[in-house]
Amino acid sequence: MQVVHTIKEVRETVKEWRKEGLSVALVPTMGYLHEGHLSLMKAAKAGNDKVVVSVFVNPTQFGPNEDFESYPRDLDRDASLCENVGVDLVFNPEPSEMYHDDFSSFVDMNTLTGNLCGKTRPIHFRGVCTVVSKLFHIVKPDRAYFGQKDAQQLLVIKHMVEDLNEDIEIVGCPIVREEDGLAKSSRNTYLSPEERQAALVLSKAVFAGEKLVKEGEKDANKVLSEMRAIIESEPLAKIDYVQMVSQKNIEDVEVIDGPVLCAMAVYIGKTRLIDNFMI
Repeated sequence: MQVVHTIKEVRETVKEWRKEGLSVALVPTMGYLHEGHLSLMKAAKAGNDKVVVSVFVNPTQFGPNEDFESYPRDLDRDASLCENVGVDLVFNPEPSEMYHDDFSSFVDMNTLTGNLCGKTRPIHFRGVCTVVSKLFHIVKPDRAYFGQKDAQQLLVIKHMVEDLNEDIEIVGCPIVREEDGLAKSSRNTYLSPEERQAALVLSKAVFAGEKLVKEGEKDANKVLSEMRAIIESEPLAKIDYVQMVSQKNIEDVEVIDGPVLCAMAVYIGKTRLIDNFMI
């Protein structure tokens, strides 16, 4: 396995693979990898000849007072995990490699991004779409793998690829959870032992809401009320949002009669965690 830091090195390596007629997968990450990321890599490895993993904490998707500087980083650990699951190339650029001094071109979207995380993090998806688009141009993968934990991101990327006629298959992979239900996240490392226990209200609310919908409840507000009550029972939890939206346009629904995404963002102490279910 190679670890490279420049766009030129990635392109040269992928060019050689293409000469051999090999298929290429991309798994974009911000590093500090966990089993959720590894599940994406394993899926990529199973469906493709070569796998590229990007490890890049992307500054353009962080707003003021967010955790860009403190976001956990450990390239040696990440590289070891990647090698253990059979990744072929790790791309770990510096921000200056991805964004030169007079960088001024962004990929923006005026649908799907104004609700949920886009409402409280207004520049977030512009940064996500821009960096993912750049990675697609650099690697030119056949397939790219994203986790359902970032469900809005997954739907946004699928829409972007369709809009821009990118010849890339976007593969969504299920949420990976701890044994007690908490969705795996690099930000879980921020939690104190007390906060870690408190964070279980997210998955408890998700499981309760999903159960109601699968049992036939069509009233979105009834489902959301039940979920909010569970979260609000925890003193350390502060709701950013808990919403039921259409998977097609990320707009709120009152009646559950098609594919929906029920998503939440909740602060546990100072740490913002997300979770969701899709029906």
